[in-house]
Amino acid sequence: MSRITTTRLADSRELIYFDDPGTPERSPESLVDHRRLPARGEPGEVRYDALSGDWVAVAAHRQTRTHLPPADQCPICPTTAANPSEIPAPDYDVVVFENRFPSLGPALGDIPPLPAAGQNAHGITGPAFGRCEVVAFTPQHTGSFAGLGETRARTVIEAWAQRTEALSALPGIKQVFPFENRGADIGVTLHHPHGQIYAYPYVTPRAAQLGAVARKYYDDVDAKETLGASLLKAEREDGSRMVLEAEHFSAYVPFAARWPLEIHLVPHRSVPDLAALTGAERDELSHVYLDLLKRLDALYPTPMPYISAWHQAPLDPSLRPAGQLHLQLTSPRRAADKLKYLAGSEAAMGAFINDTTPEAVAERLRNVAVAPATDKTMEGIRA
Repeated sequence: MSRITTTRLADSRELIYFDDPGTPERSPESLVDHRRLPARGEPGEVRYDALSGDWVAVAAHRQTRTHLPPADQCPICPTTAANPSEIPAPDYDVVVFENRFPSLGPALGDIPPLPAAGQNAHGITGPAFGRCEVVAFTPQHTGSFAGLGETRARTVIEAWAQRTEALSALPGIKQVFPFENRGADIGVTLHHPHGQIYAYPYVTPRAAQLGAVARKYYDDVDAKETLGASLLKAEREDGSRMVLEAEHFSAYVPFAARWPLEIHLVPHRSVPDLAALTGAERDELSHVYLDLLKRLDALYPTPMPYISAWHQAPLDPSLRPAGQLHLQLTSPRRAADKLKYLAGSEAAMGAFINDTTPEAVAERLRNVAVAPATDKTMEGIRA
């Protein structure tokens, strides 16, 4: 198991070290942030879009957030005398901390209720309650998740699971979403390998859409199985879109993939979130997830831009029983030198048009050669 140590930064934000198994005890000095930081501001706001029925976060304070700093000024590298960063320690394995420029939070609570049926919901606003956290995968400034060894990947999974459980218990939280944006083409603002976790005070539009469809199926089959489990079974029986199959997880390109590259990684056991995975399932996940990322990077001469989105069941009791944990790993790259841009049909209408066939993409991903992960890759040893 990872060793977990919690501390507070100079402005009271929570920071948690997740150290690889077998590493030395963390020194007391690594828990002290010596910077002088201004007090945290109040949250932004959420506004209800009466036209679509969606909540929209307004976070104007994020205009001043750090954007692609040089390596010697990276805010999530270990602290040095020349660069007192967000992480006080001179070295670390995996770190999770509250975002200094959050879209949601730091305050917690319930968003405003909607008016009764038949009343106009225009103009409803409230504080942007919630929590936004950064997950630093490694102290190394360059590289990617795919370059981690399995031990370090397992520590990241432990962090995702622990934070999912902790954030789900906070007041007002309705959905917890771990994700990673990778590559300049996706719009990352830090080069250092990292991901994020958003804890929303509402169920997001995409999760609500998927949740409603999943709940209908669940009810139609008298709660005998989830839609996610049914789809996985169908894909494994068909086989043409499968990418890999292991003991606890399988990955496939979905039948109606929206993106040029899209892979769904699904546990064989129906679970709502990462926190519900067993130790054996988490162990295997560290292997198969690295395998998938390496397959993506092996397709073209340069690293693949992607969004790694962990879909976890919302906390809404009407949606959660039908929910199924799964990863949606997508890339807009449709050729070595071409990207798919969301223009008129996709951006305006939400009607996707895919330039590739899922079966052809799955075959390429199955056949691409990848190097196995080792525990030495991108993993330093703390003194």
